[in-house]
Amino acid sequence: MDLLIAWLVTAISLLIIAQLPIGVEVDDFWKALVAAIVFGILNALVKPVLVFLTIPLTIITLGLFLFVINAIVFGLAAALVQGFRLRYGFWSAMFGSVFLSIVNGLLMRVVGGVN
Repeated sequence: MDLLIAWLVTAISLLIIAQLPIGVEVDDFWKALVAAIVFGILNALVKPVLVFLTIPLTIITLGLFLFVINAIVFGLAAALVQGFRLRYGFWSAMFGSVFLSIVNGLLMRVVGGVN
């Protein structure tokens, strides 16, 4: 049940950030659901590998490189899902991933959160 709530909250978060002028575009709710699934899979499989491979760079930048990794995963999700686009490339991915984290966190707090 927690996974279903997290999936729906992420999809709604994507729709919300698509309304912001940062260059993230989502066609409809169904595309947002697919994008949320792909984003979750990429976060589970690809992100840990990227984090491990870039440990030295992350240490040198005092953790700031993790923002870049999040943007890469966000951009990869956009590249894999038709109907989920980034208008301004890397910068849309960067701002989109930051705003997704913020909106997702706020919505999770509202719905009771997933531990």
